[in-house]
Amino acid sequence: MTVSFTETEAFKTFFYAGEIRLLYFLMILMAIDIFTGLAKALKNNKLWSRKSLFGYARKLLIFCIIVLANIIDQILGTHGGILFVTIFFYIANEGLSIIENCAEMGVLVPQEIADKLAVIKNEKGTSVTTEIKEEFTSSHSRDLEGDTAEVKIKIEKD
Repeated sequence: MTVSFTETEAFKTFFYAGEIRLLYFLMILMAIDIFTGLAKALKNNKLWSRKSLFGYARKLLIFCIIVLANIIDQILGTHGGILFVTIFFYIANEGLSIIENCAEMGVLVPQEIADKLAVIKNEKGTSVTTEIKEEFTSSHSRDLEGDTAEVKIKIEKD
């Protein structure tokens, strides 16, 4: 009798208790996203090892969040609810990233999807995900050092 580690109770309790095929699907989408991201970077002559390493680290951290969602799911006893929402979020995120990479490389994308991607882009022409990635880079955070902001709040009574 052979038992794989993914079928043990310890794996299901501490790592992943959901449908293992969803996890495999997410891994495949991540690999495709890495491939399309590298192809886009080569096309735009912007292949930068530090930026790609940051992307790979992000992918690994996604698995940490999935493990955390599994543990929270086990504690709260939601029978996979939190875990499935988390993994479907990352599946949708990876799919969107693949479509965005392909569209930026000139691959024809259906008009409905292109319209949705245009909504996600801001006035500078960069996507929201790109802005979030840039927010966490050290060069961008150095620009913000020493800046101060003033916020004024006015409350009116009816």
